[in-house]
Amino acid sequence: MSTLVSLGAGVVFGLALAAPPGPMNAVIAEESVLRGRLAGFQAGLGAATADAVFFVLAYVGVVAVVESLPLLRAAMVAVGGVLMLYFAVDAARGARASFRPTSGDEPAIGSGEGFRKALVLALTNPYQVLFWLTVGVGMLRPGELDVLARLPVVGADLAGTFVVATGSPALIGGFFLGVLTWIVGFPTGLVAAERRIETLAPVVAIGSAIVLAGFGVYFLYDAATTIDALALLAGVV
Repeated sequence: MSTLVSLGAGVVFGLALAAPPGPMNAVIAEESVLRGRLAGFQAGLGAATADAVFFVLAYVGVVAVVESLPLLRAAMVAVGGVLMLYFAVDAARGARASFRPTSGDEPAIGSGEGFRKALVLALTNPYQVLFWLTVGVGMLRPGELDVLARLPVVGADLAGTFVVATGSPALIGGFFLGVLTWIVGFPTGLVAAERRIETLAPVVAIGSAIVLAGFGVYFLYDAATTIDALALLAGVV
């Protein structure tokens, strides 16, 4: 029973990381409506590959080292910001197409461009680094987490009813199962909707461009303020 609970909790954690709106889902959405479901899945697979990399790095402790070096973190954020602005321009260009390409014009579907795009963005995304520093490290550390016992008022009555075994293969496997569920279901839903709503493709592409540009500007601002703060601190010291 505890194995099933841990598996289910892992799926929830995976969906919690993969589902919220952000640059990764903007890329997946753009690839899905402009190039098809396979291209959207490939983009999602790129983001999932980054999670696998972060999983290994968190396991050996490298992710914590990156966060402890503010200048390195600022450089990663700046690179991510520049890349997001670049891909925002690419998404805006893709919005010129009113419909997903027909079967005779689909060479980009298997090109792997979306995979590379999402992989690079995910590897330079500070939010994913932060996830693996917090939730990710907690998932990897062996132990037990009594989830409902932490609830106010009713926690004492519900203690022991939802215990997750952290560090277990079931929890980690469930996490990646949750991510896989999203990167399959999200592109499938978008493509199905695009077939019914002819204007969906350009709208999604424009929305993706806006999201990527917004995060790009924010990341560059975050990197600049971090570097300024470090420079001031160095001047004081």
